[in-house]
Amino acid sequence: MQLVYESPNLDDYLKELPEVDFTHPLIQQKAHQVYLDSNHNQVEYIKNAYEFVRDEIPHSWDIQSTRVTQKASEVLQEGEGICYAKSNLLAALLRAKGIAVGFCYQRLMLFDTPEKGYSIHALNAVYIESENKWIRLDARGNKPGVQAEFSLDKEKLAFPIHPELDEVDYPVIYSMPNEKTMKVLSEHTDCLDMYLNFLPERIG
Repeated sequence: MQLVYESPNLDDYLKELPEVDFTHPLIQQKAHQVYLDSNHNQVEYIKNAYEFVRDEIPHSWDIQSTRVTQKASEVLQEGEGICYAKSNLLAALLRAKGIAVGFCYQRLMLFDTPEKGYSIHALNAVYIESENKWIRLDARGNKPGVQAEFSLDKEKLAFPIHPELDEVDYPVIYSMPNEKTMKVLSEHTDCLDMYLNFLPERIG
Protein backbone atom coordinates (compact mmCIF):
# COMPACT_ATOMS: atom_id res chain seq x y z
CA MET A 1 0.00 0.00 0.00
CA GLN A 2 1.16 3.52 -0.82
CA LEU A 3 1.00 5.45 2.44
CA VAL A 4 -0.10 9.10 2.42
CA TYR A 5 1.14 11.71 4.90
CA GLU A 6 -1.43 13.90 6.62
CA SER A 7 1.35 16.47 7.12
CA PRO A 8 4.48 17.04 5.02
CA ASN A 9 6.23 18.32 8.14
CA LEU A 10 8.05 15.54 9.99
CA ASP A 11 8.02 17.63 13.17
CA ASP A 12 4.26 17.12 13.39
CA TYR A 13 4.95 13.44 14.05
CA LEU A 14 7.25 14.26 16.96
CA LYS A 15 4.98 16.45 19.09
CA GLU A 16 3.81 15.71 22.59
CA LEU A 17 0.04 15.42 22.86
CA PRO A 18 -2.34 14.94 25.79
CA GLU A 19 -2.63 11.25 24.90
CA VAL A 20 1.03 10.92 23.90
CA ASP A 21 2.55 12.34 27.09
CA PHE A 22 6.14 11.28 26.49
CA THR A 23 7.69 13.67 29.02
CA HIS A 24 5.89 11.79 31.82
CA PRO A 25 8.50 10.23 34.14
CA LEU A 26 7.16 6.70 33.59
CA ILE A 27 7.49 7.02 29.82
CA GLN A 28 10.94 8.57 30.10
CA GLN A 29 12.10 5.80 32.42
CA LYS A 30 10.80 3.02 30.17
CA ALA A 31 12.22 4.67 27.04
CA HIS A 32 15.63 4.99 28.70
CA GLN A 33 15.59 1.35 29.78
CA VAL A 34 14.61 0.09 26.32
CA TYR A 35 17.19 2.36 24.68
CA LEU A 36 19.97 0.96 26.86
CA ASP A 37 18.82 -2.57 26.09
CA SER A 38 18.96 -1.68 22.38
CA ASN A 39 22.62 -0.62 22.55
CA HIS A 40 21.65 2.92 21.53
CA ASN A 41 20.69 1.62 18.06
CA GLN A 42 17.63 3.38 16.68
CA VAL A 43 16.21 0.53 14.58
CA GLU A 44 16.77 -1.91 17.42
CA TYR A 45 15.06 0.54 19.77
CA ILE A 46 12.02 0.80 17.51
CA LYS A 47 11.78 -2.99 17.31
CA ASN A 48 12.19 -3.46 21.05
CA ALA A 49 9.73 -0.70 21.97
CA TYR A 50 7.21 -2.16 19.53
CA GLU A 51 7.62 -5.68 20.88
CA PHE A 52 7.32 -4.40 24.46
CA VAL A 53 3.96 -2.77 23.75
CA ARG A 54 2.80 -5.71 21.64
CA ASP A 55 3.80 -8.44 24.09
CA GLU A 56 3.97 -6.94 27.58
CA ILE A 57 0.88 -4.72 27.53
CA PRO A 58 -2.13 -7.03 27.13
CA HIS A 59 -5.08 -6.02 24.98
CA SER A 60 -7.90 -5.39 27.44
CA TRP A 61 -10.40 -7.49 25.49
CA ASP A 62 -8.02 -10.45 25.41
CA ILE A 63 -7.79 -10.47 29.20
CA GLN A 64 -11.49 -9.54 29.58
CA SER A 65 -10.71 -6.49 31.67
CA THR A 66 -13.21 -3.70 32.25
CA ARG A 67 -10.49 -1.08 32.78
CA VAL A 68 -10.30 1.71 30.17
CA THR A 69 -6.92 3.36 29.58
CA GLN A 70 -6.11 6.21 27.23
CA LYS A 71 -2.97 8.27 27.92
CA ALA A 72 0.34 6.61 27.16
CA SER A 73 1.50 6.95 30.76
CA GLU A 74 -1.76 5.45 31.99
CA VAL A 75 -1.45 2.51 29.61
CA LEU A 76 2.07 1.88 30.86
CA GLN A 77 1.15 2.25 34.52
CA GLU A 78 -1.95 0.03 34.34
CA GLY A 79 -0.31 -2.41 31.95
CA GLU A 80 -3.21 -2.81 29.53
CA GLY A 81 -5.28 -1.12 26.85
CA ILE A 82 -7.15 -1.66 23.61
CA CYS A 83 -5.49 -0.85 20.29
CA TYR A 84 -6.31 2.88 20.54
CA ALA A 85 -4.50 3.10 23.87
CA LYS A 86 -1.60 0.83 22.91
CA SER A 87 -0.90 2.91 19.81
CA ASN A 88 -0.66 5.96 22.07
CA LEU A 89 1.94 4.20 24.21
CA LEU A 90 4.05 3.09 21.27
CA ALA A 91 3.91 6.61 19.84
CA ALA A 92 5.04 8.05 23.18
CA LEU A 93 7.96 5.66 23.57
CA LEU A 94 9.21 6.46 20.08
CA ARG A 95 8.62 10.22 20.19
CA ALA A 96 10.44 10.26 23.53
CA LYS A 97 13.58 9.40 21.54
CA GLY A 98 12.92 11.81 18.68
CA ILE A 99 11.53 9.16 16.33
CA ALA A 100 8.71 10.28 14.04
CA VAL A 101 5.60 8.15 14.45
CA GLY A 102 1.99 8.54 13.38
CA PHE A 103 -1.34 6.79 13.59
CA CYS A 104 -3.01 4.61 10.97
CA TYR A 105 -6.42 2.97 10.85
CA GLN A 106 -8.32 0.05 9.42
CA ARG A 107 -12.04 -0.69 9.34
CA LEU A 108 -12.48 -4.30 10.41
CA MET A 109 -15.24 -6.69 11.31
CA LEU A 110 -15.45 -6.60 15.09
CA PHE A 111 -15.54 -10.38 15.21
CA ASP A 112 -15.90 -12.91 12.41
CA THR A 113 -18.96 -11.86 10.39
CA PRO A 114 -20.40 -8.53 9.14
CA GLU A 115 -23.56 -9.15 11.13
CA LYS A 116 -21.60 -8.79 14.36
CA GLY A 117 -20.59 -5.25 13.45
CA TYR A 118 -17.46 -3.29 12.53
CA SER A 119 -14.95 -1.17 14.35
CA ILE A 120 -12.01 1.10 13.64
CA HIS A 121 -8.68 -0.50 14.46
CA ALA A 122 -5.61 1.61 15.31
CA LEU A 123 -1.96 0.95 14.54
CA ASN A 124 1.17 3.04 14.03
CA ALA A 125 3.44 4.12 11.20
CA VAL A 126 7.08 4.79 12.08
CA TYR A 127 9.71 6.65 10.07
CA ILE A 128 12.88 4.59 9.78
CA GLU A 129 15.54 7.24 9.28
CA SER A 130 18.30 4.87 8.14
CA GLU A 131 16.00 3.40 5.48
CA ASN A 132 14.34 6.71 4.57
CA LYS A 133 10.90 5.12 4.68
CA TRP A 134 7.81 4.66 6.80
CA ILE A 135 6.67 1.25 7.98
CA ARG A 136 3.44 0.31 9.72
CA LEU A 137 3.51 -1.61 13.00
CA ASP A 138 0.53 -3.13 14.79
CA ALA A 139 1.09 -3.43 18.54
CA ARG A 140 -2.40 -4.78 19.22
CA GLY A 141 -0.97 -8.00 20.66
CA ASN A 142 -0.58 -11.43 19.12
CA LYS A 143 -2.82 -14.42 19.85
CA PRO A 144 -3.90 -17.53 17.93
CA GLY A 145 -4.70 -16.33 14.41
CA VAL A 146 -3.04 -12.92 14.94
CA GLN A 147 0.70 -12.65 14.29
CA ALA A 148 2.03 -9.13 13.72
CA GLU A 149 5.80 -8.69 13.46
CA PHE A 150 8.47 -6.01 13.07
CA SER A 151 9.84 -6.09 9.52
CA LEU A 152 11.72 -3.58 7.41
CA ASP A 153 11.05 -5.56 4.25
CA LYS A 154 7.51 -6.92 4.23
CA GLU A 155 4.61 -5.55 6.22
CA LYS A 156 3.34 -8.05 8.78
CA LEU A 157 0.21 -6.61 10.35
CA ALA A 158 -2.28 -8.26 12.67
CA PHE A 159 -5.24 -8.44 10.31
CA PRO A 160 -5.70 -9.06 6.57
CA ILE A 161 -8.25 -6.76 4.95
CA HIS A 162 -11.34 -8.15 3.19
CA PRO A 163 -12.66 -5.36 0.94
CA GLU A 164 -15.47 -7.61 -0.27
CA LEU A 165 -16.78 -7.60 3.31
CA ASP A 166 -16.57 -3.79 3.53
CA GLU A 167 -13.29 -3.73 5.43
CA VAL A 168 -10.99 -0.80 4.66
CA ASP A 169 -7.26 -0.17 4.94
CA TYR A 170 -6.89 3.61 5.24
CA PRO A 171 -3.60 4.85 3.71
CA VAL A 172 -3.18 8.08 5.69
CA ILE A 173 -0.52 8.48 8.38
CA TYR A 174 -2.06 10.89 10.89
CA SER A 175 0.02 12.96 13.27
CA MET A 176 -2.59 12.72 16.06
CA PRO A 177 -4.93 9.99 17.26
CA ASN A 178 -8.36 9.99 15.64
CA GLU A 179 -10.80 12.15 17.59
CA LYS A 180 -13.53 9.47 17.60
CA THR A 181 -11.21 6.86 19.04
CA MET A 182 -10.11 9.15 21.86
CA LYS A 183 -13.67 10.29 22.56
CA VAL A 184 -14.91 6.75 23.09
CA LEU A 185 -12.10 6.06 25.57
CA SER A 186 -12.83 9.22 27.54
CA GLU A 187 -16.58 8.61 27.69
CA HIS A 188 -16.63 5.04 29.01
CA THR A 189 -15.59 3.28 32.19
CA ASP A 190 -16.43 -0.33 31.26
CA CYS A 191 -14.05 -1.55 28.58
CA LEU A 192 -15.98 -4.71 27.73
CA ASP A 193 -19.25 -2.83 27.21
CA MET A 194 -17.42 -0.14 25.23
CA TYR A 195 -15.69 -2.72 23.03
CA LEU A 196 -18.91 -4.59 22.26
CA ASN A 197 -21.20 -1.66 21.69
CA PHE A 198 -19.53 1.71 21.22
CA LEU A 199 -16.36 1.54 19.11
CA PRO A 200 -16.53 3.86 16.08
CA GLU A 201 -17.13 2.11 12.76
CA ARG A 202 -15.54 4.71 10.47
CA ILE A 203 -12.81 7.30 10.94
CA GLY A 204 -14.77 10.13 9.30
